[in-house]
Amino acid sequence: MDIFLSMAAFALASSITPGPVNLVALGSALQYGLGASMRHVTGATFGFTLLLLLTGFGLRELLTLLPGLTRFIQWAGVAFLLYLAYKLAVDDGRIGLRNTASGPSLMKGAAMQWLNPKAWIASVAGMGAYAANGDSHVVWRFAAIYFVVCYASISCWAAAGLLLRRHLQSPATVRMLNRTMAIMLAGSAAYLLHA
Repeated sequence: MDIFLSMAAFALASSITPGPVNLVALGSALQYGLGASMRHVTGATFGFTLLLLLTGFGLRELLTLLPGLTRFIQWAGVAFLLYLAYKLAVDDGRIGLRNTASGPSLMKGAAMQWLNPKAWIASVAGMGAYAANGDSHVVWRFAAIYFVVCYASISCWAAAGLLLRRHLQSPATVRMLNRTMAIMLAGSAAYLLHA
């Protein structure tokens, strides 16, 4: 398989699968509409790409030298997942009554990737697999491919939220969906505590 296809396949597998960033994209499109969700998608894509580039250019080595930093990032990620789960669990389920300006921001989307354990695993594993030698050309190429695939993948989750928005009009049904997503996020956090 061509190296670029392999990079794209890795990026797709790690970007399209369920995770906190994707669940927020789905939930924000459901509650605030596609425009508000796309701010989150854009911020999350830029945030992840920066994390990926920094990992490729040496952040891995810093994490190896400072294992306490890795543990801190893991605990911060768990705390963030639990916070998101709480916010989903207490949401009232009303759709279309919210101000889209109060939806997720570009900066929150970017910051979310830095607190997302899935993003850290993907960036370290990806750069370890494709650019372990630190070749800057490979790091930049992989980041460019990942940017496109990541943006498209998270956008798919936002589009799914928009489709759900058209079909879920009952606040009770939306509350049930939100609580299901909250349980999934809390389960992810519990898993990370034991990993």
